[in-house]
Amino acid sequence: MGIFNSKKKNQFLAGNGEIQKTLHKNLEFTATEQYKLIRTNLDFTLPEDEKCPVIGITSAMRGGGKSTTAVNLSYVLAEKGSKVLLVDADLRIPSIAKKLEIESTPGLADLLRGKGAALSEFRSHLLDNWYVLPSGDIPPNPSELLGSVRMKSILEQLKEMFDYIIVDLPPVNLVSDAISISKYITGMIVVVREDHTEKKELDRCFRQLRMSNVNIIGCVINDAKTGKGSYGRYRRYRYYKYYKYYQTYQSSTQKGDKK
Repeated sequence: MGIFNSKKKNQFLAGNGEIQKTLHKNLEFTATEQYKLIRTNLDFTLPEDEKCPVIGITSAMRGGGKSTTAVNLSYVLAEKGSKVLLVDADLRIPSIAKKLEIESTPGLADLLRGKGAALSEFRSHLLDNWYVLPSGDIPPNPSELLGSVRMKSILEQLKEMFDYIIVDLPPVNLVSDAISISKYITGMIVVVREDHTEKKELDRCFRQLRMSNVNIIGCVINDAKTGKGSYGRYRRYRYYKYYKYYQTYQSSTQKGDKK
């Protein structure tokens, strides 16, 4: 029996509060263009033979904007014509349902417990090819569920139905959930919020991901300050600053491995 086994009405609501503050198409021009840039960059970083990449979105600590990034990355991928599923796998403090003003259940936790649902139930009213699987009821053992054989089976079935799967995950430094599911995903994007994410926390995050052999696709710098000057100069500076730090960190750890 498949994970989707019944017909139910679409769960998306018609509110316009949180979604107006979150969704790509409602944001200012520079923000929308950056989400499109991330979409373009994925074409150069994902394996060409991957039929349906499963992309995890995480951060080092809370408040980095990972869930907003997950929402908008999945949206711009669908906007281009791909069939996309956004999964709220933060089974401790889920936020996708609230941001998109949808019902939080049924959702991932229900599927992990063997309960069925209708695929049409998770189709967005905004785009026919954009689906959102919320968290469902919060379970007592999220890390174990995300690393389970059942989780692997669900993702394998979903990969047959979609072109991309974007998975919102808890911060790496707080709980082990992102590490638990990492063996089932194609790669991880780490969201860094300027003037919020501490370098020592980012260092710790990368260490944990690297120790678990997680494929880090790249970083997204969130809430960067434009300041004065041209947008092009600002963009190079902001992205280069963290890229340089990450490269320095990788080089030092690789040297340490050879000792």
